[in-house]
Amino acid sequence: MGRELLRSFEEIKGRCEELAGEMGDPKILTDARAIKRVGREHARLEKLLNAMAAYCGAVEAEEEAREILEDSGDGELIALAKAELPELEACEERMAGELKQLLAPRDPDDDKSAVIEIRAGTGGLEATLFASDLFRMYAKYAERKGYRLELLSSSHTELGGTKEVIFSVEGASAFGNLRFEGGVHRVQRVPETEASGRIHTSAVSVAVFPEAEEVEVGINHDDLKIDVYRSSGPGGQSVNTTDSAVRITHLPTGIVVQCQDERSQLKNKAKAFKVLYAKLLDRRRQERESAMTAARRSMVSTGDRSAKIRTYNFPQSRITDHRVNMTLYNLPQFLEGELDEMIEALRIADTEARLKAGPTE
Repeated sequence: MGRELLRSFEEIKGRCEELAGEMGDPKILTDARAIKRVGREHARLEKLLNAMAAYCGAVEAEEEAREILEDSGDGELIALAKAELPELEACEERMAGELKQLLAPRDPDDDKSAVIEIRAGTGGLEATLFASDLFRMYAKYAERKGYRLELLSSSHTELGGTKEVIFSVEGASAFGNLRFEGGVHRVQRVPETEASGRIHTSAVSVAVFPEAEEVEVGINHDDLKIDVYRSSGPGGQSVNTTDSAVRITHLPTGIVVQCQDERSQLKNKAKAFKVLYAKLLDRRRQERESAMTAARRSMVSTGDRSAKIRTYNFPQSRITDHRVNMTLYNLPQFLEGELDEMIEALRIADTEARLKAGPTE
């Protein structure tokens, strides 16, 4: 990888410097979308440069240790090199793995923020309670990562469960980290209302979309049907005296989004559009992925939301992700947002699949 890596390093370093210059350009500073785009690309390339430098440093340290073993006549120095070599080899392997992931063919939407939709599925009340648990889990994860969470739309039961909740997670690479969460999440536990102690199985579906803007999806406003109505609470009763709730239907695709959480119709409309843009962009992504050959589809980012991806077993404190056959026994911590170990395993599997498949164009 020697000369080729060095050449890539210099090219990426040059591009990074160009982007740093663009970030100070008055034209860029007055365009919020451009600032976000340039900032994301700069951060990504800076991360890649740091990984390259770390890998080169690890290779150099290992080579120096091997040279000492081959050429040195100093017994103390040889003993020290022998002791350090296994750790240096492990470090090089780890750095190579990180660099491999960063250089792998990547999803162009990975750097974006995410819009997440959680819906209670089979299981009645228990499913709605678990939907609430998942929302809290992702909120805790967002907090740990320094992301900003914004509630876009929600529908709850009278007993505190969640029928549906849609929210955005804003921050660099939020979609890249959370896109593997899309699919059916199954829970096995004894409900509080179960007197006999029998374990129930329920399911909740999660959909993860890259956040989008109108310019990315090219909406024709003549294709939209916008309705306003009075918002309602868990029991169906009206909770507002004005028509503040908004429903938007995209007629060509049949996609319907609605928002009633805000008292202001304008705020509800803005949030509804945010969800609509994300869903339309995701639809385009799904069409693009379905056009690829089977060999080029990632094993963990298929987008099939009917597939059971993970089981949460409360009696055994166990979480099993069925896509990578990974099982953890730290359910309480997992539900507190400690998802990094699982997400990293999914990311590695996805990277391996992308590398094996090769370019997707």
